[in-house]
Amino acid sequence: MLVSAAIAISYLDRQTLPVAVKAITKEIPLSNQQFSVLQSTFLFAYAFMYAGGGKLVDVLGTRRGFIVIMLFWSLACASHGLATTFAMLAASRFLLGMGEGGGFPAATRVVAEWFSPVQSATAMGIINAGTAVGAVVAPPLIAVVLSYLHWRWIFILTGLLGLLWTIWWWLSYVAPADEVAFFDQEGVVPHRQAPALEKLRWTDLLQIRETWGLVAAKFLSDGAWYFYLFWLPKYLYDARAFDVKAVGMFAWIPYAAAGIGCLLGGWFSSELIRRHFSVDVSRKLALGLSAAVMPFVIIVPYVPVSWALAVFSLAYFGQQSWSTLVMVLPTDLFPRRVVGSVAGFIGFGGAMGGIAFGQIVGYLLDHGFGYSVVFKIAGSLHLIAFLVIQLAIPTVSQLKLGDTLTYEGAR
Repeated sequence: MLVSAAIAISYLDRQTLPVAVKAITKEIPLSNQQFSVLQSTFLFAYAFMYAGGGKLVDVLGTRRGFIVIMLFWSLACASHGLATTFAMLAASRFLLGMGEGGGFPAATRVVAEWFSPVQSATAMGIINAGTAVGAVVAPPLIAVVLSYLHWRWIFILTGLLGLLWTIWWWLSYVAPADEVAFFDQEGVVPHRQAPALEKLRWTDLLQIRETWGLVAAKFLSDGAWYFYLFWLPKYLYDARAFDVKAVGMFAWIPYAAAGIGCLLGGWFSSELIRRHFSVDVSRKLALGLSAAVMPFVIIVPYVPVSWALAVFSLAYFGQQSWSTLVMVLPTDLFPRRVVGSVAGFIGFGGAMGGIAFGQIVGYLLDHGFGYSVVFKIAGSLHLIAFLVIQLAIPTVSQLKLGDTLTYEGAR
C-alpha cells in the first residue's frame, strides 16, 4: 500500500498541469504545440531518469532510493507554482520528470523483493492501481482548489503531499533480510546469484532480445497511454466544450476504470497461474485480452459525449491491465539484482514513445487533421505492441544470464 500511495501521488502530480491548463493559460498562453512540448519535456527527463532511476534503486537499495526519488519530484512539483512564463513551466516539468522517473523501477523492485510469480501480478496490479487513484482524485480536487485558491496552490499542495509520504516511507519500510533471495515459479526459494551474474554490467542487459522486446512494446503502448493521460482534459475542453467544473465532474470516470483494469489484469494472470497454467500462457493471454479492447477508442470522435466517456473508460481499463502485466514481466524474466535496471530501460522506452506520439498529436491538431486521425493511430498501437512481445519473448520464464548472456532453450 505504501508503494501504491507513492504511485498515486506521482499521477496526481503529473495530472495537475493537464487538468489546470485552462486556468493556467489565462496567465501563460499555450498553443497545442506548446502544450505538447510541455508534456514532451516531462517525458524526456522521465525517460532518461527512468533508466537512471532503475540503476539508482539497484545501487542504493529500495528504501534509500525511493526516498531520494520522492523528495526530488515533490520539490519539482511545487516549483510549478513559481512559474510565470512558458520556459519556467517547461523547466519545472523537466525537473518533475527527472524525479518521477525512478518511481516505477523502485516499485518493480519492491515486487521482486517480496512476491513470487504466483503473487507478483496481483501485487503489481495493486501498486499500479495507484495510477488510477491519483488520476481519479486530480480532476475533482483541482476543480475544488481552483474554486477557492489560485492555480499555483495546486502544485504547492501536491508537492507537500509527497514530502509527507517520504516521512511515512522512512518510518515504515523494511527491506527483506536476505538481499539476494528471489523467487522461482513454484513459490519462495532462496538462491545465491551465480558468480557469472555478479560480473553482469548494466549495459549487458541491452544485448538481450527480451529487454529490447519489452522496451519496444512499451514505446508503442505508452505512446497511446500518455496521449490519453495528458490530452483527455484538453480534448474535453476543445472538442466537447467542457469547462473546468465539468472536467472535474466527469474526467475522473475513465481513471476509475483504469484502476479496475490494474486490479483485474493482475488478478486474472495470477489466477491462471494458481490454476496451474504456465507463467507464459498466463501473462500472454492476459496481455492479449487487454490489447484487444484498445481499438474501440477509434470511435470516440463519432459518438455522443456519454458514450465517448464509456469508450475512454474501456480503453483506460485495457491500458492499465496491459501496463500492470508488462511491468511485472521483468520479475518473471530477470534475476532480482537487475530487475530495477531492466524496468528502467522499459520505462525509458515508454516515455520516449509518449514524446514521439505527443509531438505527432500536437502537429496533427495544429495543422487541421483533427482528433479522429489521432484516435485511429492510438487505437492500433497496443495490438502492434502485443505482436512485438510475441516475437521477442517466445517463452516467459527465468532467463539464464551469465558471461555469454544465453537464454536456455531459446538461443
